[in-house]
Amino acid sequence: MAVFLVRVVINAIGIAVTAWILPGIDVVNNDLGTLLIIGLIFGIVNAILKPILLFLTCPAVIVTLGLFILVINGLLLQVTAALVPDRLQIDNFGWAVVGGIVMSIIGLILEGVFGLRERRGKREARTIEYRKL
Repeated sequence: MAVFLVRVVINAIGIAVTAWILPGIDVVNNDLGTLLIIGLIFGIVNAILKPILLFLTCPAVIVTLGLFILVINGLLLQVTAALVPDRLQIDNFGWAVVGGIVMSIIGLILEGVFGLRERRGKREARTIEYRKL
């Protein structure tokens, strides 16, 4: 549960920085509560839709050597904006793709800072050790 809350905060920070950098993405009420709600909804959309979209578009991801994932991230950001139109506004799909790229970079950096990548590796190592027993 704590990891999920940290990811919501990371998403909120990512959305705040992305809206600050890109002129095509706007957070209507730029306060902490709004950013946390958008971060929560973005996390839920990522958890539910991303695996389905990756499975359905697997040939496109393979052919483009993974670059199609950037389009999927933009689509997920656009879906988030559609779910909370009074809080997050994106001008067009191009800004959504660029915003997805910026959010991915920010998320990668913050996961490293908070040690989420490190924990994931330790969890996988423990699973492999248990399987050996």
